[in-house]
Amino acid sequence: MTIKIINKSNNPLPRYESAQAAGMDIRCNLSEPITLRPLERRLLPTGLFIELPVGYEAQIRPRSGLALKRGLTVLNTPGTIDADYRGEVGVILINLSGEDQTIEPGERICQMVIAKHEQPALEEVTILNETERGAGGFGHSGVK
Repeated sequence: MTIKIINKSNNPLPRYESAQAAGMDIRCNLSEPITLRPLERRLLPTGLFIELPVGYEAQIRPRSGLALKRGLTVLNTPGTIDADYRGEVGVILINLSGEDQTIEPGERICQMVIAKHEQPALEEVTILNETERGAGGFGHSGVK
């Protein structure tokens, strides 16, 4: 599969950083560093515009190193880019640490995973098939 992409940033195109990586690293398109205060969130531009095939989405996910080392994560995880969206890819980053965090121009801020999806039809019913788990919620997977 090939995905069409416009890159209006000075950054290289997103790429997989290892041979079996699921996500491509995405860089921010900033002209100067910005600082996020604790609990501050900001929509960061990437300069990227993509054309996904019908039946696919791009998922924007946090980078584990940023989350662990600096407390930076993507707020609406995973963010979804639909196949019919043609605007700039933006990333909502939030600082969950207790310290100011500076984002540098061109810094890798998230990863993008391309995933196939379905749009199933919904059938309204009055009863669902029984299962062993039933309505057991969190922590009730039936594993003992």
